[in-house]
Amino acid sequence: MDKVVASAREAVADIPDGATLAVGGFGLCGVPIALIRALLEQGASGLTTISNNCGVDDQALGVLLYAGRISKTISSFVGGNKELARLYLSGQMEVELTPQGTLAEKLRAGGAGIPAFYTPTGVGTMVAEGGIPVRYDADGNVVKTSEPKEVRVFDGHQYVLETSLTADFALVRAAVGDRHGNLVFHESAQNFNPLAGMAGRITIAEVEELVEPGEIQPEHVHLPGVFVDRVVAVGTEGKGIEYRTTRPRSEKDAAPAAAGDEATEASA
Repeated sequence: MDKVVASAREAVADIPDGATLAVGGFGLCGVPIALIRALLEQGASGLTTISNNCGVDDQALGVLLYAGRISKTISSFVGGNKELARLYLSGQMEVELTPQGTLAEKLRAGGAGIPAFYTPTGVGTMVAEGGIPVRYDADGNVVKTSEPKEVRVFDGHQYVLETSLTADFALVRAAVGDRHGNLVFHESAQNFNPLAGMAGRITIAEVEELVEPGEIQPEHVHLPGVFVDRVVAVGTEGKGIEYRTTRPRSEKDAAPAAAGDEATEASA
């Protein structure tokens, strides 16, 4: 089955208001930028997003956040977005905080048809006992908190019950994909992408390189095409850098090393 669609705009055209989206990426690494931008143009609002973080300020999912399109996020890290903090603390948005590994497993379990699982993460904390603020009102008062979760003992250790997550749509980005939807992610850009892709009832993949079926070796596939419904080729443009860590080179750094300095520099 050929799952290729002509454009990102066409790929997200049927995402309705109020939809729940599982979105791949970590910071700005492996984020489906083209699909997010197309969704911004499409206009869907009242969205719930499931992602490691809800954008980095006005980048990635932040473009939807700043446009007022997201009403709730289920995330493990929200500290990189000042607008999210403002919306959350002013009562304009719900935030459901989830430990990062637990969030990953909730998505994987949802995609595998597993309704719930036990984990030691969060035992003895508000993650298990409840009380984490989910929503504030306009005056800064907490009006909704997380609920307590079941805790059981296995082999003498406590574990908290976590329910799985699924989404109406999943948006992911892959380095390579074929027309059948088989995807390969590049190094750390794999992050939450295959997990989000598993959890979506309709999974849409933007790929940097589109190849024909059979060109990807089976053992190289990270997310099988059975989980993917639509594929759109977007190329490599638009990828951002979250934090630049380079520094200007001094004249000494830029100057070619003298012959006698080569051994010293090589051992540095």
